[in-house]
Amino acid sequence: MTDPKTMLQDYLREARSALEWKLDGLTEYQIRRPLTPTGTNLLGLVKHLSIVEARYFGDTFHRTFPEHLPWWEDDAEPNDDSWATEHESRAEIVDRYHRVCAHADATIAALPLDARGHVSWWGSPDVTLHSILVHVLAETSRHAGHADILRENLDGATGMLPGNSNLPDHDAAWWEANYARIEAAAVRAGG
Repeated sequence: MTDPKTMLQDYLREARSALEWKLDGLTEYQIRRPLTPTGTNLLGLVKHLSIVEARYFGDTFHRTFPEHLPWWEDDAEPNDDSWATEHESRAEIVDRYHRVCAHADATIAALPLDARGHVSWWGSPDVTLHSILVHVLAETSRHAGHADILRENLDGATGMLPGNSNLPDHDAAWWEANYARIEAAAVRAGG
């Protein structure tokens, strides 16, 4: 049986990998393209999770990430951490995410689950490594789910990793019929 910290960290690593895979094989435009009315985009999700992990596994436990992350400053534009400018490269954002994750993993390795931390922007700011691991795992999984939907809408790719679609193996005609069946049920239910 795996200890709880290792199990949580393994799930976090899987969610990180799933999110990052969603960028593979796509153009610069596709990974940056806003695909919802609020501007959600694939590369922005990776950039956002960089700040999430840097803050929660860094500042919370007095283990500040050593690089400057300007998107959390008081004078930053709203939502700056959720999209990439034309001057920020995919490699720059993904490489930073890798460094942030390595820093987070080092914090996780160095501290016991009951290590105390402080999240100044929370209403109940006193936390443990365990509660932060659960929080960041939930947030990363949530954003990986967003990325699943965005990627499927871009090119039809599904699943956590290549070759693992988590869906029944059917051809395009079956999926079109399935979609039509669900749409018809929604129309009937909606009156």
